[in-house]
Amino acid sequence: MHITWKRRQKSIYTVIELVGSSPTSWEDAVRNAVDTASESVRDLRIAEVKELDVRLDDKGKIAAYRAKINLSFKYEKDGLD
Repeated sequence: MHITWKRRQKSIYTVIELVGSSPTSWEDAVRNAVDTASESVRDLRIAEVKELDVRLDDKGKIAAYRAKINLSFKYEKDGLD
């Protein structure tokens, strides 16, 4: 039996908090936040849903679903790593 050991690379991640919204669902609210962030942030890793809520209109009806998420991405020293 031959065992190959791989050295673990040390990684550091940056975490940002975002709020996504959608008129249809919390799932779409999360997707909107991640999709929007992916347009300007590279190497996205984890999206953690922290809080869900809804925005109500003047009649007390749901106007928008909102999702607060923590989004992590790989840290790049000087943008070169």
